Amino acid sequence: MGRPVISVGNLEARRDFSDVRDMVRAYWLALEHCEPGEVYNICSGSAWTIRKVLDELLSMTKVKIQVQQDPARLRPSDVPVLLGDHSKFTAATGWKPTIPFERTLADMLEFWRRAEPARIPV
Repeated sequence: MGRPVISVGNLEARRDFSDVRDMVRAYWLALEHCEPGEVYNICSGSAWTIRKVLDELLSMTKVKIQVQQDPARLRPSDVPVLLGDHSKFTAATGWKPTIPFERTLADMLEFWRRAEPARIPV
């Protein structure tokens, strides 16, 4: 059997990722402090390239995985950068994200390592 391979699309896209634990805390604060009908962004406020996310995950494993770009996974209308600004929400609630994204990735990887095979999506 050969080396494991992961097929990827655009690794240069930048995305604003948030830890669900930070989001739950934010939703609770929204219920307590935000004005009904107002619009608030709840986000990390920083963007990671998909390449950096992949590199971070690969650095947490002992398995050597080959990364290959698959043209079929490229989106013709891919947005290069999706980045939010939580300043209005922070002003209303005092909330800021507290869990570093590296911690989010490590915790997520550990969860899937412990998952029962029946729980792993195919």
